[in-house]
Formats: sequence, C-alpha cells, structure tokens
Amino acid sequence: MKGRVFIIGLGLIGGSLALCIKDKHREAAVIGFDIHPEQSKLAKMLGVIDEAAETVEEGAAGADLILIATPVTEAERIIDSLSQINLNKDVIISDAGSTKAEIMKKAARLKENGVTFIGGHPMAGSHKSGVAAARSLLFENAFYLLTPDKETPVQDVEKLKSWLAGTRAKFLIIDPAQHDYLTGVISHFPHIIAASLVHQADRTRDEENLVPRLAAGGFRDITRIASSSPHMWRDILLHNKDVLLELLIEWKVEMDKVAQMLKANDSEAIYQFFLKAKEFRDELPQKEKGAIPAFYDLYVDVPDYPGIISEITGYLAEEKISITNIRILETREEIYGVLVISFQTDEDRQRAEVCIRHQTQYETFTGS
Repeated sequence: MKGRVFIIGLGLIGGSLALCIKDKHREAAVIGFDIHPEQSKLAKMLGVIDEAAETVEEGAAGADLILIATPVTEAERIIDSLSQINLNKDVIISDAGSTKAEIMKKAARLKENGVTFIGGHPMAGSHKSGVAAARSLLFENAFYLLTPDKETPVQDVEKLKSWLAGTRAKFLIIDPAQHDYLTGVISHFPHIIAASLVHQADRTRDEENLVPRLAAGGFRDITRIASSSPHMWRDILLHNKDVLLELLIEWKVEMDKVAQMLKANDSEAIYQFFLKAKEFRDELPQKEKGAIPAFYDLYVDVPDYPGIISEITGYLAEEKISITNIRILETREEIYGVLVISFQTDEDRQRAEVCIRHQTQYETFTGS
C-alpha cells in the first residue's frame, strides 16, 4: 500500500508498529513523532522511521494512517489536538492503549469532523523499552484487539487491518466495554495484586531481614509485572477504575472465603480451592500470547565459580541466541546454584536448552 503513515510515540510499541508497516508496505512513507526529540532522532538513525516530524500537526498533515502509541492519558490529549487539525478526509486514526472505553468517548470529537477512529490494543510487550528495543516480530501470533464503534464502515476496519498486516497478529473485533473488562481481569487486576504482594513483603522486612534474600527466587518471578512503569499503570487504573473496583470487591469476597476455610480447618475446601485453580491454569494455552507478555525462562544448574556466566552466554552468543535477562538465584547454599536466563521467544529458549546441554553437563529445566 502506498501512502503516508504517521506514528505518534516512538517507544517499543510505536517503533515496532513502524517496522511492521515498513516491512509490509515498502512504498509507504513512515513519519514519526515523540515528545522526546532524541527518540525521534534515534528512530530515524535506526531506520525505524523514514522522517521525524517536529510537531504533531506537521506529521498529521496529509497522513493516510495515524497511530497513537502513547500512554492512555497522553493519547486523550493527542486526540484533542488532532480534532482541531485539518486532516486527510480518508484518514484512519487508531491507538495502542490498554483501555478503550474512555478513549472511544474522547474520539467522538474526531467522528464529528468526519474522521474514522478505530480503537486498537496490540497485546504484546517486552522486558525492554524504547525505540531501540523495537522488533518487527513483536506482535507475531499475538492478539490485536480492535474496537470500532457500530457506525464504523467495515471497509475502514479492513483497511486498518491491511495496514497492520505486517504485525502477523491475530485480530479480534470486540466492544470497548468488553475490552476493558477482559483486560481488567487478565492484565490490570493482576498488576494490582503483584504490586500488593511486593508491598506486603516490603512491610515485613523490618521485622524479618531475610525477606529480600528469600524473595529473590520464585517470589521475584511471580511478582515480575510489579516492575512495570508506575506512570503507565497509574493512568491505566484511573481509566479502568469502574471495572477494577468491581474486581476488587470480588477479590475481597474470595479472600474472605479463604479466611473462613482456615478458621474452620476445612481441609477439603482448601484442597478444592487449590485443585480448581490448578485445573483451570493447566488448561490455559501454553503457546498463545496473552494480555501479559510471556517470559520464557531457562533454569540451569551451574557450579559456583568465577566466569560461569560468561561461559554460558558465550555458548549462546556463538549460536546467535539473544537473551533478555540473566541472573543467579541466591536462595541456595549448596555448591551448585541456579542460573536463570530469560528469552524473548519459546523458540529461543528451546535452542538455548539444546545448546547448553550439548556444550556442558549442566542440568536444565523450564517453568510452565
């Protein structure tokens, strides 16, 4: 497809969308803007965009597609700005935010001007951030939710999907309110719980100074999402507060039930509580990408001697296997420790496991 694509926000998501469009539509011109000029310069230097706009107005002029890849509160301000600009009459505008109902209400101003806005949410992410981390394969096989209003022409939705075909994502069309409830259950609320668990551990460390050390293993893994951007999650919670308040009430009821089980020493109820959770979790698809980015970890039993990390990473580098994170669990006191290596894809993890087993005698295992 020929045309002019304008991407506002050149972080991981915006940069990756730009790469997907450039790969699929080589005749299109991709223009980018970021509130931080150095990000725009870096994006152009890396070939993520063709041109850097100095203002939103400059980039939007004559654009056939405008993608807003910013935090949701900033996206609202950008929509206000776009509603005051003379845009291409056939332009399609979409966003990439984690909440949709409020964004769609704000976008009504664009509709009044005859501009098509289709809410969007690519459900993918990474350990890394910034345009330097952008990847054209970031969205491959991930769900990409689209929330057009009922009056949006089908051909406009199909046109947007054509522009985004390079993502190789799985497009789903859903209602904005349904979107916010679903993401509230499987993404927004878990982030609250993870942060709460960390707060609880933090409160206890004054009395138990071993808490930080013992939390370095599994606790650190299950609360990994608590390290997400506080700025972004503040905005998401405020945008989706009605859904989250409802879920918090339901969570409190659930915890009250657990408390009653314990007070009554009801072993069968406690057993069923964990059994039903296990059964539901074991049924979840292992290969699908969901609302929370998957992290593919490989655990390696390694001897504790200088140079062990560089030895392992050296083997992986020879096979051109990229890693996203690496650390040693500090909860074990034997001569052998556990090296935890994180990868972007399950394929990379599988290749790494084969590589390490071939090069060494170290035992490896994965989580599930």
